[in-house]
Amino acid sequence: MTAERVNPPGLSPPAGFSHAVVATGSRLVFLAGQTALDADGKVVGDTLPEQFERALGNLLAALHAAGGTAGDLARVTVYATDVADYRAQAPQLGRIWRRLAGRDYPAMAVVGIVRLWDEAALVELDGFAVLP
Repeated sequence: MTAERVNPPGLSPPAGFSHAVVATGSRLVFLAGQTALDADGKVVGDTLPEQFERALGNLLAALHAAGGTAGDLARVTVYATDVADYRAQAPQLGRIWRRLAGRDYPAMAVVGIVRLWDEAALVELDGFAVLP
């Protein structure tokens, strides 16, 4: 895949996301929402950063199983049960993202929600990737 990150100068400078991603490739991978579930189906982690790290790891594991890498991500949506906490934890969440997925950010959105399927889950990530 080739991915061009587009961040127009007339828009607010992006921090932790790209305004647009132009991707070319031959395979699309749609990634189901991932929370901080372990292999036994239990939510692990009591804090947002702990759960974010596990959820991102799960998303990347699904992507890798489909033949992709973090650099192939074109779009990720983050669903958070507490957007104020997400904003407060953003620096730490950004460090987790960079450690696991690198510095080439996909187009992203954070959506505040009332709750997730698993009541103990604080965050869920889904997205899609374009593979060569």
